[in-house]
Amino acid sequence: MPTFRTELPTINFNFNINHQDCLMSIGSCFTENIGARIKQLKFNHLSNPFGIIYNPISLSNMLHYLLSDRIFSEADLFFHQEQWHSFAHHGRFSGLEKETTLNKMNQALAEARIHLSKVNRLLITLGTAKVFIFKETGEIVANCHKLPRQAFDRQRLHIRDIAEAFEPILRDLKSRNPDLQVVFTVSPVRHIRDGLIENQRSKAALLIAIQHLCEDMDFVHYFPAYELVMDDLRDYRFYEADMIHPNQIAIDYIWQHFAEAFFAQDTKELNVKMEAILQAAQHRPFHAQSQQYQAFLHKQIEKIEILEKTYPYLNLAQEKMLFSSQLL
Repeated sequence: MPTFRTELPTINFNFNINHQDCLMSIGSCFTENIGARIKQLKFNHLSNPFGIIYNPISLSNMLHYLLSDRIFSEADLFFHQEQWHSFAHHGRFSGLEKETTLNKMNQALAEARIHLSKVNRLLITLGTAKVFIFKETGEIVANCHKLPRQAFDRQRLHIRDIAEAFEPILRDLKSRNPDLQVVFTVSPVRHIRDGLIENQRSKAALLIAIQHLCEDMDFVHYFPAYELVMDDLRDYRFYEADMIHPNQIAIDYIWQHFAEAFFAQDTKELNVKMEAILQAAQHRPFHAQSQQYQAFLHKQIEKIEILEKTYPYLNLAQEKMLFSSQLL
């Protein structure tokens, strides 16, 4: 029988990811998609403490910030279109009031510092090697926040710049936590503002820089999310209507490969149990007072209590409260 697509074989890594690990994922919007899955399944996980960031330099700067003792001050903010912004943050941190905006940023910073001190699995998704440089300061920014385009210079990072931005900070993190494993991915979302050819050059720079990091540090690895979409699925039916972002089918496919690569059998089995609980929590009955639904609630609470006893590190308090609140 002929084959009509090129499938990527499952990649085997020399470590696993389980619910007792401490995870952080940072990077592009693709990070949010996979991170949401990880968080939903009750892994100990924090995603994008500065919001979505696409370029390697800003991601490296974020990690340096988390390892420092600095906090954000008024000098780090600027006012534009009736909101306060930071060049280090995504727009979801912007706000109408300066003090409220700073508090939000510094609270996320404090929480991320505590979390990072325990992280032994760091997932980094790079989106583009193209950066915006604020002309006034020469700073590479994580987000332009809709400032006029002429306020910025635009350039593609050299492969060497990308690798050198990450190597010292990753070695520092490894020295603090010898159990650390770092997994890089390249986002399959295409950045076509500069054209398809430049997008390919940008992605190529990211891929080669990651290869250098993997060769230089044995705790740094590459997961082929980009290739799974571009070379395995390779069809516009796996994209959203904008023909740029992978759709849910593609994200599910990447997640299946991720699970196969990083989850041991016991973790997969626990994920199945967690998914059953989460699906039950989405159930909305026509008759909440019926004996049948009340029995259903008791059954779900019983399942949760068994999981809590077997896996005391899981936090199912929210689901347990949801089911308990509907009991008569």
